[in-house]
Amino acid sequence: MNSKQTQLQAFERLLNIMDDLREKCPWDKKQTLQSLRHLTIEETYELGDAILDNDLNEVKKELGDLLLHIVFYAKIGSETKDSSTSLTTGFDMADVCNEICEKLIHRHPHIYSDVVVKDEEEVKQNWEKLKLKEGKKSVLEGVPRSLPALVKASRIQDKVKGVGFDWEEAHQVWDKVQEELAELQVEVEAGDQDKMESEFGDVLFSMINYARFLNINPEDALERTNKKFIKRFQYLESKAGELGKPLMDMTLAEMDVFWNEAKKL
Repeated sequence: MNSKQTQLQAFERLLNIMDDLREKCPWDKKQTLQSLRHLTIEETYELGDAILDNDLNEVKKELGDLLLHIVFYAKIGSETKDSSTSLTTGFDMADVCNEICEKLIHRHPHIYSDVVVKDEEEVKQNWEKLKLKEGKKSVLEGVPRSLPALVKASRIQDKVKGVGFDWEEAHQVWDKVQEELAELQVEVEAGDQDKMESEFGDVLFSMINYARFLNINPEDALERTNKKFIKRFQYLESKAGELGKPLMDMTLAEMDVFWNEAKKL
């Protein structure tokens, strides 16, 4: 493995390259915090895919792409100046690193102070309590508004658990799932579209909560199923292609033959 000195040299090299690109490349010169945002989100999802595939080489590459974005944001931040004094009013990479260092030290008093914790759960609870002491009005302030709904639901549940708002046993959560399913069925039979959507959301929220009690990441679980479905459906498409028969001309029974083959594979 690389020594810490080698790692610091590599990081300095990246910072120097970023300086060159910002000064000399027409595309890099034009970028702003806003223009990079959607690209950063895309890079994050690509990293997530590589992690799910357990492809370490690809994880390394995607981490590099994401690190470039972080360095890019810091470079843009360092260029913000007061028009009257020409002094920098933004931040640079050192500010970013020091900010997170200070936060980590403050939020880990069981490492950097004399606080004693007995397990991981107590660490999480202390984390949320410290955030409230820092001036946050709600433990849910740390949940980004733009998160996808499934991930957001998972983070919400994690956050409130940190202050003790949680079920005690997994079977209680499963009972809640059953209750929400029954309420959904009532609205389905009544045919009220708005209430159906509301109850369906409650079912999903309770299922995500149940996943947490089973130590299952719901996002990973759903993506695993997505990948499985894609592979099976593409197998079905390839078999239909071998027969020279479009899928739309096949019966469901014919499709099921190849679908079941794909499941065995």
